[in-house]
Amino acid sequence: MSLDAAALRPRPDVCGQVDLLVGIPSCNHAGTIAGVVQAVQAGLASHFPGNRAVLVHLDGGSSDGTPEAVRALVPEPGRLVQAVHLQGAPGPGSALRALLAIAGDLDARACAVVGPDLLGLRPAWMDLLLGPVLREGFDLVAPLYLRHKYDGTLNNGIVHPFTRSLYGQRIRQPVGGEFGLSGKLARHYLAQGVWESELARTGIDAWLATTAVADGFRACQAYLGKRGQAAPAADPRNPAPAVPGILQQVVGAVFDFMEAHPGAWKDVRGSVPVPRFGPEPAEAPEPVRVDAAGLARAFRRGVRDLQGLWDLVLRPGAIRELGRIGVWDPSRFYFPTDLWVRVLHDFALAWHRRVMDRQHLLQALNPIYLGWVASWVGETRQASAQAAEELEERVCLRFEALKPELSGAWDAPGEPRPWIPLEPALGGPEGPPPPGTLRRTS
Repeated sequence: MSLDAAALRPRPDVCGQVDLLVGIPSCNHAGTIAGVVQAVQAGLASHFPGNRAVLVHLDGGSSDGTPEAVRALVPEPGRLVQAVHLQGAPGPGSALRALLAIAGDLDARACAVVGPDLLGLRPAWMDLLLGPVLREGFDLVAPLYLRHKYDGTLNNGIVHPFTRSLYGQRIRQPVGGEFGLSGKLARHYLAQGVWESELARTGIDAWLATTAVADGFRACQAYLGKRGQAAPAADPRNPAPAVPGILQQVVGAVFDFMEAHPGAWKDVRGSVPVPRFGPEPAEAPEPVRVDAAGLARAFRRGVRDLQGLWDLVLRPGAIRELGRIGVWDPSRFYFPTDLWVRVLHDFALAWHRRVMDRQHLLQALNPIYLGWVASWVGETRQASAQAAEELEERVCLRFEALKPELSGAWDAPGEPRPWIPLEPALGGPEGPPPPGTLRRTS
């Protein structure tokens, strides 16, 4: 069947009640979507032969024959729900909203979302994304991709440690293109009032995991291996954002949610592990090259040009420390972890207090982030993947140890706060919470 974008919900009697639903959003992906659909079908047939499954294809008005290719691959009646958006390419939020509505009307027990351009999708992914929901009662399955230590620095430096410290759940890659969810969580997502907002258009991926853990749903993770994504085709209706734009989208979504739900994070202390499913990949990830010297130069330009803006956001001690980093030569370039944590805390507070236009605020964060990446590359250049992961854990512990500063300042007046010397003993005078603990202060 084919639906107009305005008709988000198909009739429930089209497919009847289903156990499993797999959604694939697309726009001009005729060159890759066949492999994705075939892997999905093979995975469902192999791992869930006794369950009723349906494929939901959400197309953004493709002109290259993508919808026709999918229909040819899924000819069986009742196995395909196809929603074709005729008014231009949808954003991720509108596609997800349509999927959730269809899942609700079909009363699906477990759902998965996969990208239309994946080269590394294997049939086993269906079991990894849907099995923990169907068999173990989890509500969210977050992906664990095999990544090089320099692939995903925005996640390593901000999203993972910051959201872990906020909500106390150790989800390693909270922003991912593929995920699984329960019907209960799908209904919960659909009931939230975000779907007409800017967040739905630009930052919905970051919102998914945060909402699930903050609202008390059971989360787990699944090792998926290499993601293997095809190079995106140019689409003037939906151009890919540059790196600063990605930072603004993702960090803006993180800040937005913490401002809207302070009760979900302010009193959380420590963190607990999140279960993992599937075998940990043994192969090596593709290497990623990073121009650390170029990133350091971009940071120094920020120190030179943006201090007027940073004065509105950062404590004076932070400004001094950033200035010191800016005069070091590349061989000595080092961004202290405590400084990085406090900078992010100050930017979150500035977002909360609306000290300036929020887009300008996040633009001012970008060169500082690039400086942190340059330092991270320098610290881990000779490190193995395991050693880099251990360093990432130390960064997370500092976020957790310094979080009380952020919680205490959240509702306080916006006066300048005193600077605290960098790098005290790990966890402060009382030390960090014992590993694998989560507690609330209230």
